[in-house]
Amino acid sequence: MTSIPMTKEARLARVRMMADYQFGKGAGAVLFDDGAVFQLSKTKRIRQVHSNGERIATVRARDGFFTLSMEGARRLHGYLEAPAMRVSVVDDAAPFVAKGKTAFCKHVISVDPNVRAMEEILVTDKEDKLLATGQLALAPAEIMRSNQGAAVLVRGGAEKEDKED
Repeated sequence: MTSIPMTKEARLARVRMMADYQFGKGAGAVLFDDGAVFQLSKTKRIRQVHSNGERIATVRARDGFFTLSMEGARRLHGYLEAPAMRVSVVDDAAPFVAKGKTAFCKHVISVDPNVRAMEEILVTDKEDKLLATGQLALAPAEIMRSNQGAAVLVRGGAEKEDKED
């Protein structure tokens, strides 16, 4: 069976739909502008999405969800109202998280109750300044109850280069 190659417009519509599902309605248009460039895998699946020469997101092969670069996190942070998709940490932990270090449960002051473990999340300080992006390690209730362990496995910090998934 031969497949018909996807057009750029079809790819753009697909990643926007995926982002709307993962981050909420309208997030796809905010994350991926009309100038988006796609890096494809050997099997012609979308692997990364770039804009203006900068990586915005990577599609995780294991589940098809996006991991965000700091540029993608900035775009999403500007679009979503707090506390959506956010974990806020105390001021003492903020500089370390911004450098790409793990955000621990004991440093978390608030977490969006609507997120689930293993979801892509934004990490902010108490004034909602974006510090990092990463993957939520535990459920919100567990994070708020716990005084030890990782809350967010930080992928990229505002003061550090992003780690690719």
